[in-house]
Amino acid sequence: MNENLISQQEKDQIIERQLRFQELLISISTTYINSDLSDIDQLINKSLKQIGEFVASDRSYIFSYDFETNTTTNTYEWCADGITPEIDNLKNVPVDFIPQWLAAHRKGEAFWVEDVSKLPDDGEMGLRAILEPQGIQSLITIPKIKNNELIGFIGFDSVRRINKYNDNEKDILFVYANMLVNLIQRKEQEEKIKEQEAKKEELLQSLSEQNQALNEYAHVVSHDLKAPLINMHTLLSWYMQDKRESLDRADKQTLKQVLFNVEKMDLLIKGILDYSTVDRISEEDTWVSTDLIINEVLQTLLVPEHITLQVQEPLPKLYGNTWRIRQVFQNLIQNAIKYSDKEKGKIAIGYFDRPEAYEFYVKDNGKGINQAYFDRIFKIFTKLDNTASSSGIGLSIVKKIVTHYKGEVWLESTEGLGSTFHFSLPKAVVAKSKE
Repeated sequence: MNENLISQQEKDQIIERQLRFQELLISISTTYINSDLSDIDQLINKSLKQIGEFVASDRSYIFSYDFETNTTTNTYEWCADGITPEIDNLKNVPVDFIPQWLAAHRKGEAFWVEDVSKLPDDGEMGLRAILEPQGIQSLITIPKIKNNELIGFIGFDSVRRINKYNDNEKDILFVYANMLVNLIQRKEQEEKIKEQEAKKEELLQSLSEQNQALNEYAHVVSHDLKAPLINMHTLLSWYMQDKRESLDRADKQTLKQVLFNVEKMDLLIKGILDYSTVDRISEEDTWVSTDLIINEVLQTLLVPEHITLQVQEPLPKLYGNTWRIRQVFQNLIQNAIKYSDKEKGKIAIGYFDRPEAYEFYVKDNGKGINQAYFDRIFKIFTKLDNTASSSGIGLSIVKKIVTHYKGEVWLESTEGLGSTFHFSLPKAVVAKSKE
């Protein structure tokens, strides 16, 4: 019984640690996405410190490979208090000194030494002779790959103790390496843009490419995060099913809370994917039946029996992308359902035919929103409660799509009485698109 309890505690700790690790990675990713990269060195150094402290390393660093000179150079380094920096001693190091990890990196694999003292004593130029003078007991290095080309690696040294890494932690470190590559690519693109400032048309084109790269970056990073998250969800579900007879009520409650956080993170990642997809759609715009879209949305949503929906008919046809327009209505209707707190909830969907625009609205009699939050709620990752059913991205997706069509989105709300979300689509845009 005691052994089972210890095993359960260890597994709970592993799951909880993986959750915190992925939350840290999402936080770093969000910082990268929202940053203008004016000080890329500070961004990278901060993230090296955050990741290094989390995995309990004493030194984290980034190296670049130069295969023209067959050398590698330490370009960034973070050291824990009391640990001697090595960055100045590791410039233009011949790759012949590290054949083992270069071979692993060329295969796209991590190179890991759990205990340096157990390495073979292969002379003064051998790996053990290089690592021991730096006080390294354990290390792991992850390759950086850019356009299928090896360009460098990130590494983590443990000086004070032996350190171990499980497979999920290695997977997450690979995601971090990919994030750094994308960050550097964005910086390179921005530097190219600055060089072309004198040429207006070239500058505008470069900005467009940069925005596309940013969306692809968010899409790729979010997609990469889903794999380890799915593994965790599967492992946790299997464990709860397998141990359902032996777990007491408190244990089940703890595991359900962990599962709650996993599902919340999965929803967040899905939201990031949807947000980055807005600008990735390549299909041409067509005339879209708003009535048909509303019907499709309502068929996919779970509308509680106490909520009454009233839809104005007919709604005008719009010229645009079906996925984008569906996302706008779906997120606004979901929001109205989620914040319904009355015994008899009411949601009304309709529009006004203004001289210059079609003005749509989704009105509810729910909780309402304090006026102080009117501007904030349209910003990405902003939410007013901490529930698994909210990613804090839905309204930012609405704003991004409406802005894409040169429209506006705004809110009218009174706490306790309900909210009305409005969005407009200028008729000039529709007419121009039709031509």
